[in-house]
Amino acid sequence: MATRRIEQTQESRRLLVDAAAELFAEKGYRQTSFVDIADRAGISRGSIPWHFGNKLGLLDAVVDDQLQAVLAGFAPPAPGQRAADPLDQVMDFIRRPAARLFITLLAEAVEVGSPVREHYARLHTALRQGVRTRIPAGALPAGADLEAVTVLLVGAVIGVHAQWRVAPESVDLDAVHTAIRALLPKT
Repeated sequence: MATRRIEQTQESRRLLVDAAAELFAEKGYRQTSFVDIADRAGISRGSIPWHFGNKLGLLDAVVDDQLQAVLAGFAPPAPGQRAADPLDQVMDFIRRPAARLFITLLAEAVEVGSPVREHYARLHTALRQGVRTRIPAGALPAGADLEAVTVLLVGAVIGVHAQWRVAPESVDLDAVHTAIRALLPKT
């Protein structure tokens, strides 16, 4: 009996995180209510504070969930397997509907005093760490600072992603992918 209860709790939590991620991407964090999330998840709104404490706790869970998905692409390959190309993975991620969440949160994160700001800063830190670990030693030209290149790459991808979300008819992601590949150091 306890196992079924644990499974139900985990399923409810997953439904709430998924619903919140969708709604935060569509409406933004501030414009999304507990009622919206509960309705989308098909679960009582009282479940949200029970699982997450408050809306910021739910945002933590959403950001953690999305970070795990993004950073999984930076994980080293299993023994005997070839490493996936990180640029290909990033460009594929940009195309996913769930990636819209990052652009919506960015718009709120730049506001002074935003409750989203700290969470988005944590996301950037994790992305930079993931990128940094995939740049081989000696791959950068002389005088290029690893941290600065990492910031540049993450910023470029975020900027491309934002431009594409705003005007997809004006941004050719395949051409951008090719251009970034041409600019990266050969390894």
